[in-house]
Amino acid sequence: MSLYLAVKVVWIAAGLFGHAPDGYGTADWVLLNLVTVVMAATGIALGLALAQPWGRRLAAGPVIFFSWVGAGFLVPMLPYVMISSLLGGDQGDGSGSAAQGEELFIAIGFAGMAVGLAVALPIYLRERWPRPFLGRVGDGPTHSSALVTAAIAVSVGLGLLWSSWALGGTLGFDPAHRDQLELNDRLLNGSSGLWALLGAWSVWTLTRRRPARLRRWVPMTLAFGASGSMFAWSGWKLPMAILRPGGFVTGEYTVVAIVEHALGIGVGLALLAAVLRSARGHDARGGGRTPADAA
Repeated sequence: MSLYLAVKVVWIAAGLFGHAPDGYGTADWVLLNLVTVVMAATGIALGLALAQPWGRRLAAGPVIFFSWVGAGFLVPMLPYVMISSLLGGDQGDGSGSAAQGEELFIAIGFAGMAVGLAVALPIYLRERWPRPFLGRVGDGPTHSSALVTAAIAVSVGLGLLWSSWALGGTLGFDPAHRDQLELNDRLLNGSSGLWALLGAWSVWTLTRRRPARLRRWVPMTLAFGASGSMFAWSGWKLPMAILRPGGFVTGEYTVVAIVEHALGIGVGLALLAAVLRSARGHDARGGGRTPADAA
């Protein structure tokens, strides 16, 4: 991730010396990249915390939150990156044009951090709070509520909407910007739709009251990653849709973009709360501390 950080620092310096890309003012370009510098630095710190013994002694709340957001940003993108490379989709990071070497650094940064989180985060959570990941679905008490049910329903709705865009649907799209339904955009929408549906299924599986043969760690892990994906990406796209840095425009109508991403943020939080509540209830029989208790 330090490679990505280095590229962003260079881009900020270039912007300050008046070399921002066409369509961006100096302030817009510097602010956009400064945000990603902070994100990259946080990612580096998170990677070290997951890999080093001192990371087990950190307060649970910040570790869970930054792990959730970081994994939500990057891990669900792995299938997209592989499919995009096979189909020839554009793999730029959306921050402007870059030289080939810079694009390589960015790709290594994203892919390396995503693979690292996909491997390290489940191990870290399983070692620090093992009980919620043991056994099978339905072994312990389940918790559901009207809020969780509503969040699952909205997650399904968003998943179906994004999946329809991936398949070429235009519901909610501004006719003036339907050029944003090219291959790369459709793959991104398909990835978002898939993870929204996986999140809904996983939380439904964890909160239903029928026992199942499925190992508990499967829906726990998927729900954690999927809810983080909805929160992180909607949290990134919502201010982009409102502030429109560098003349950015959304493919969908602005009001549709605002509503969908506001819902995505809320649903991501609600699904995470359901996951933590499920972890707390499952671990209560063992008398241990769960991530929910610690957070």
